[in-house]
Amino acid sequence: MLETSVRLLRMLALLQQRREWPGPDLAARLAVTTRTVRNDVDRLRQLGYQIDSATGPTGGYRLGAGNAMPPLLLDDDEAVAVAVGLRAAAAGTVTGIEDVSLRALTKLERTLPKRLRPRVDALRTATISAAGGGPTVDADTLTTVAAAAHGHERLRFEYAGHGGEISVRDVEPHTLVYTGRRWYLLAWDTDRRDWRTFRADRLRPLPPTGPRFVPREPPGGDAAAHVLRGVRSLVWPYRARIRFQAPASVIAERSTPTSGEIVPLDDATCELVTGTDSLHDLATYLSKFDVPFTVLDPPELRDFLRTLATRYLAAIPT
Repeated sequence: MLETSVRLLRMLALLQQRREWPGPDLAARLAVTTRTVRNDVDRLRQLGYQIDSATGPTGGYRLGAGNAMPPLLLDDDEAVAVAVGLRAAAAGTVTGIEDVSLRALTKLERTLPKRLRPRVDALRTATISAAGGGPTVDADTLTTVAAAAHGHERLRFEYAGHGGEISVRDVEPHTLVYTGRRWYLLAWDTDRRDWRTFRADRLRPLPPTGPRFVPREPPGGDAAAHVLRGVRSLVWPYRARIRFQAPASVIAERSTPTSGEIVPLDDATCELVTGTDSLHDLATYLSKFDVPFTVLDPPELRDFLRTLATRYLAAIPT
């Protein structure tokens, strides 16, 4: 009985590794006959696991969604990655998922082998999240939108515009993009016959989803790049252009993808095109790069920096 139980766990682990396993391949990996494989599959089905099978030359076994969740058999790197990911989720980027993430993390850490705990502890103590300031999104909203995008099903939702006005949108959802501050949905708007980017925290799904659609190629072939370009092109009160006395690679390492567009000029200089609704915030942001820079635009920023320079000089005792 013990040998059978071990073999069932090994079979579940194999079924998680590949989308589909031909019967002879499973039998070879488990060192049993194909008849034993069929018997073991029946046992797993009796335990509540959904295992789909197909006959013929291209047939095989596939682990589906059943009544019971199979045990996840992770290697060392996968276990550490899951633990770190759960800890980040527990910090709170999605509304309502913090407590669930903590419970899952507690269960995982209780079962971690001793050899892995120092790695997880080192990552926990040596890192800190500086993310924040962005609105949180309801977890049910994200899962509903993600499921519709994955299943290629049309989605209707109420959407709150920038001024608070509510509209009902009917879209073909393509991709959810997280910028480190906000969640965005890239979708084909069926009424406007064009691509649109929606803030996920401003939408409320109106079930049911459907009908199914044939997914379109995203603009430029890159959904994330399209969303980031749209985020950068928002109408800010101030549009800024900054020249840094540093290579573009250095500025890219010290900025985020949503900060703006970095344009290399030569091996030693580059420009950052960005926007802001606060001159104070932009001045603070520029100071973090710790390299010489020149403000090309706007004039208001140059005036603000002169005021700051005068204030700081006056703060130095003579």
